[in-house]
Amino acid sequence: MIYLDLLLGFLKVGCFSFGGAYSAIPLVRDVVLSYGWLNDEQLTYLIAVSESTPGPIMVNMATFVGSTQAGISGSILATFAVVLPSFAVIIVLMAFLETALKNKYVQAILRGLKPSIIGIILATGVYMVLRNCLSAGVSVDYKNLITTILLVGIMLAYQKVTKKQLSPIMLICFSACIGAVVYGLP
Repeated sequence: MIYLDLLLGFLKVGCFSFGGAYSAIPLVRDVVLSYGWLNDEQLTYLIAVSESTPGPIMVNMATFVGSTQAGISGSILATFAVVLPSFAVIIVLMAFLETALKNKYVQAILRGLKPSIIGIILATGVYMVLRNCLSAGVSVDYKNLITTILLVGIMLAYQKVTKKQLSPIMLICFSACIGAVVYGLP
C-alpha cells in the first residue's frame, strides 16, 4: 500500500508542479502532510536539506520521503514518480517543439502561467520566513528573525555595491557563519 501511495502522491507532484521546485513546495507539502509521512517542522527541515544538497529539490525531497517510508525501493519509486511526468512531457514536446512555440495559444498559456508561478514562489517564501521566525505561530523566535534580517541585509548590500546578485553558494556560506554566531558554536 505504501508503494502505491508513494507512486500516486509523487506522480501528482510531478504532474501538477509548474515553474520549478519552489513553486512545487506547496504541492509537496500538501501530499506529504495528507499522507502523514512528515509533519510541518520535519518538512521545513527537509526543504532546507534538499536545497543545500546537489540535485533538483523535488527529486531530493521525493528520494528522502520515499526512503523514510519504504527504504531504498521507496526512494527509487518516489523519485521515478516525480520525474516521470516531466520526462514524458519533454519527449512529447521535443517532437512538436518548433510548431508548438509558434502557436499563439501556447504562447498565451505560457504568458498566463508566469504570474501564477511568481505568486506561488512568493507565497512559499513568505510562508517559510513566517514559519521560521514565529514559534508556534504566536511568539517571535528572535534568533531566526535576526538571522533572516542579517541575510537579507547582506544580500541587498552586496547587490547595491557590486550591482550583481549574490551567489547562492556565498549565501549558504554566510548563512552557516551567521548561524554559528547566533546559535553559538558547541
